[in-house]
Amino acid sequence: MNLQKIDLNLIVYLDVLLREKNVTRAAEQLGITQPAMSNILRRLRSLFNDPLLVRSSEGMTPTERAKELQPRIREILLDVGTLLEPRTEFRPYSTSRMFRIMASDYAEATLVPRLVKALRSEAPNVILDFLTPSDVSYRDMEQGRVDLAINRFNEIPQSFHQVLVWRDTFSCLLSADSPYLYRLNLKDYLDAQHVWVSKTGMGVGFGVNPDKSGGLGAIDQALQRLGKKRQISVFTRHYQMPAMLAANKDLIATLPTRVANLQAQNNSQIVVKEPPFFIPEFELKMAWSPLLQHHPAHKWLRQLIIHVARQIMAEEGTKLYQITG
Repeated sequence: MNLQKIDLNLIVYLDVLLREKNVTRAAEQLGITQPAMSNILRRLRSLFNDPLLVRSSEGMTPTERAKELQPRIREILLDVGTLLEPRTEFRPYSTSRMFRIMASDYAEATLVPRLVKALRSEAPNVILDFLTPSDVSYRDMEQGRVDLAINRFNEIPQSFHQVLVWRDTFSCLLSADSPYLYRLNLKDYLDAQHVWVSKTGMGVGFGVNPDKSGGLGAIDQALQRLGKKRQISVFTRHYQMPAMLAANKDLIATLPTRVANLQAQNNSQIVVKEPPFFIPEFELKMAWSPLLQHHPAHKWLRQLIIHVARQIMAEEGTKLYQITG
């Protein structure tokens, strides 16, 4: 295909059309008439030999070809914008940029406080807007409306960039008065009542079904492999809850080890114990849109987050050596 014969403005028009999924709204955003926008859509369909947008009960729906094109077009336009920007060096200390970060409750409890501390000295004018998984969709990230997502992901679009922040294991929180404190075997664990806490992935969450133990997460899947099932009395999506609930001597909360240790440090009424069965460790990951892969400020923030995570892990290793060495 001869690029000299193609109007490259069509790429800009297609980007707006796929974002708005509405010819009239796209025309208004671009400052052209609706008939002109309709004519542009006809030219785009001819160029790509695909309908791109088809009418459905929900309005204009992108075809599979359009869905493939959208993130690539956004990346191309971002690269062009970056190319035309004045070349300036990113200076963290003087920037007042806002970063929007989707962080799970687990990430907020374990990573975010140290990240904020690091930012206060390295970039004191930066503004952070933390969103919950229920606030954000993959589409928000794909279009660059959200800078980062830090969470345990069951699945993630292949076009996204991602990096491992760290791995974590699971521990049990028990009341200091728990009858299971000094003899927590599998039978005791199954006899007890439990607190379930989890929120992975992105999007609005729904109520859980206690009868489908295999769908409740890593802990219940590990028990299911043993042919066992625990008795869950409380379901929560917030990691600040287990420490309060585990103060009840008949309840056990099984949760990520880093959170369990943090909560036990501040509460003498609860104790951390190892689970009496094997639970695979999990991964906390950081993910972002390809649109932001090469942005200097974004790259700096990603590097800082990984640096802070490595600091936390190094300190944990030092404490463990002091206890066992």
